Amino acid sequence: MRRLLAATLTACCVLTVPAASVTAADVTASHGTRAAGGSAGIGALARAGQWQLDALRLPEAWRRGKGRGVLVAVLDTGVDARHPDLAGAVVEGPDLTGAARGDGPWGHHGTAMAGLIAGRGHGPGHAAGVVGVAPEARVLSVRVTLENGDPRREQQPQGGHDALARGIRYAADHGAGVISMSLGGGSGTRDGSAAEAEAVRYALGRGAVLVASSGNDGDGVNRKNFPAAYPGVIAVGAVDRRLRVARFSNRQDYLSVVAPGTEIVTADGAGSYVVSDGTSPAAAIVAGIAALVRSTHPGLSPYEVRTAIEQGTRRRPPGGHTPAYGHGVANALLALRAADGLSPPDGPRTPSGPFPRFGPGRGVAVPARRRRPRHSP
Repeated sequence: MRRLLAATLTACCVLTVPAASVTAADVTASHGTRAAGGSAGIGALARAGQWQLDALRLPEAWRRGKGRGVLVAVLDTGVDARHPDLAGAVVEGPDLTGAARGDGPWGHHGTAMAGLIAGRGHGPGHAAGVVGVAPEARVLSVRVTLENGDPRREQQPQGGHDALARGIRYAADHGAGVISMSLGGGSGTRDGSAAEAEAVRYALGRGAVLVASSGNDGDGVNRKNFPAAYPGVIAVGAVDRRLRVARFSNRQDYLSVVAPGTEIVTADGAGSYVVSDGTSPAAAIVAGIAALVRSTHPGLSPYEVRTAIEQGTRRRPPGGHTPAYGHGVANALLALRAADGLSPPDGPRTPSGPFPRFGPGRGVAVPARRRRPRHSP
């Protein structure tokens, strides 16, 4: 079995183009396009292309709260805190890859995911650029893997072993209420590892909600993948603008929910923007919803937050769950309403036994990056 360095990212690959050549049609319809943010018009186009904002009923959900007080750990390739849409939002955590930051591409995928979770826009009234699902949350950047295409991924740099497991523990120990993982294959294989499984249980016991992408080879081998396959992790698939399951989205009986994952505009490194397909952005969006629920209902346990997200879905499938659709399409406003109906505990809970799992399945899940049709950085 092919070994992977640290973790495998599951977002799409992109093509760099000059900002002047990007049109509204590019931003709202093209797949895999990166645009430099040099002109004011690019920021406006980026905001206009965020179709998921209305699909999630975010303007209504934001009347309840915007994620204030919640720290979301983004376990990824690093987050570029210099991006104008993330100004003031990023807490710099450790680099656990063992690779020097200046020796290769850095922070593109992680910055994109952070933008979907806690982007704040920029300019007058923050009306330009991308806005995340929880724009008042903070992001803890923990680098656990390298970018797709980085030749160092084929090596195992010193310090890279069990980076994902160590990143999960670091996030849980440093106050993360939500841990977002748009990646897979963290142990170097497709089978997971005891260290990661234990780290997941540890984080759940510390009160963190864990979210991971379900994978982008649903139209091929449709593999089980980790960390989404660990019990207690919210596994997220992707839907398109018509809320149909994306062809690439993995189908598994442990899938929790699906979320927007095609033609998604978000931040990129160096102040630019990217349009992408994949279950990576879908997972980041659900991590943002989890942050909203945690902010407005701080007494809920990780299991109750997950229950609220699963109960607060649109287009619930017949029988309540399918391997392709999970419990339905995640929706921010409906998740908050579902959380209202859950009995809050007296304080944060520490689970004493096996953590409840999603749906009727056997308790596993899959990852997410799409190079069309590749499933890897």
